[in-house]
Amino acid sequence: MHTKSLSELSHGLQTGEFSSVELTQAFIKRINQHQDLNAYITVTEELALQNAKAADARIANKKADALTGIPVAQKDIFCTLDVKTTCGSRMLDNFSAPYNATVIEKFNQAGAVMLGKLNMDEFAMGSSNETSYYGAVKNPWNTNKVPGGSSGGSGVAVAARLAAYATGTDTGGSIRQPAALCGITGLKPTYGRVSRYGMIAYASSLDQGGPMTHSAEDAAIVLQTMAGFDPKDSTSVDLPVPDYSVNLNQPLKGLKIGLPKEFFSADLNAAMATKLSEAIDEYRKLGAEIKEVSMPNLKLAIPAYYVIAPAECSANLSRFDGVRFGHRCENPVDLTDLYTRSRGEGFGKEVKRRILMGTYALSTGYYDAYYLKAQKIRRLISDDFKRALTEVDVIMGPVTPTPAFGIGEKMSDPVEMYLSDIYTIAINLAGLPALSIPAGFINDMPIGLQVIGNYFTEAHLLNIAHQYQQVTDWHKQTPKGFE
Repeated sequence: MHTKSLSELSHGLQTGEFSSVELTQAFIKRINQHQDLNAYITVTEELALQNAKAADARIANKKADALTGIPVAQKDIFCTLDVKTTCGSRMLDNFSAPYNATVIEKFNQAGAVMLGKLNMDEFAMGSSNETSYYGAVKNPWNTNKVPGGSSGGSGVAVAARLAAYATGTDTGGSIRQPAALCGITGLKPTYGRVSRYGMIAYASSLDQGGPMTHSAEDAAIVLQTMAGFDPKDSTSVDLPVPDYSVNLNQPLKGLKIGLPKEFFSADLNAAMATKLSEAIDEYRKLGAEIKEVSMPNLKLAIPAYYVIAPAECSANLSRFDGVRFGHRCENPVDLTDLYTRSRGEGFGKEVKRRILMGTYALSTGYYDAYYLKAQKIRRLISDDFKRALTEVDVIMGPVTPTPAFGIGEKMSDPVEMYLSDIYTIAINLAGLPALSIPAGFINDMPIGLQVIGNYFTEAHLLNIAHQYQQVTDWHKQTPKGFE
């Protein structure tokens, strides 16, 4: 059962081939068998089985939706009523959310069965899922390698088939990067397409939730549930949600694909460049036209991002002070001691680093020099994309500079770690949709092809990805030992 697509699982449930309880038990068994991957922080077995029974009753009464009865795993950044929600941090190790995030509520309304909460980089700050308070997550393709971050637990859960699908969040590549390194499909929607209400904030102008699945077809089904306007979220966009599955089979003849010369420079790993060229050749065979485009300000994306995101995180994380919820130090002598020790004990090294970077950038005398300038660069990058997307329909390129690197390999060099997101960050700064699809292997490790579209063109991106997946089978590969 665990190898079936979402549409196949839905069909099996509807026809009585198996029940939601049986399906849920099968996934729970796999989770217990593969705890060494460290993909889950919390497994909600009892709750899952209760929800599976309710889903079976709903199916029997002919009231099922596309995801009714199908097990999902949620990134541990979405607040979940009466379930521990940690954000991968000691700061929230004892926090049980008093309400559901809108994303969680949408899955509940659809009758999906939550298996548990997935491991992640602490407060979504990381590119390797090594900053989690609960330890590093291991890539099922090679357990000595990282799965990418911050949604590493989500990438691993899907790749190792420990969930039928999962949610992730993407601030600078945190859906696409683990999707690429784990050999799955990951979609970052347009900023504002998926509600951020109840999604614990890292950088509010960049964060966006999205689906992590085996295929574009599955991603379309999941996004259908996740997307939509939410009056509780001031950044949510009030636009109709299209049917993301209806045009998956549209032919691609005449599609104009742009290849940024800044992405395909001499800096790109040679093996990566070769594999991506092979993927783009498949699009040529499907009738697409290829054109080089230029976006000269892309080189400024990382410095701009690492001013803007830490600045926003320093503001967002100020609420975690040991007073009302979260970690609180023992026996504080005064308020300053309470704040200092609670935050010092509760936050990990990378989170502290980014809080300090952001506080510095926002401080008197440095705001104009750093934060304001970074926001101006952000506009230049957005304008680059707008110009390019008047010439072509979509932009394609790498997701990561290399395949997955070794656990511990970059932890001593933060700048080297930050460069892991060199090809993904600009898309978040512009607020555009983008996805990663499996595009081959280098030294037995998966890599991804990134497809970037204009605002609210997720349906078109999914169509482009689906057509590629009809002529390739990279997305059907499963790590050895997890078949």
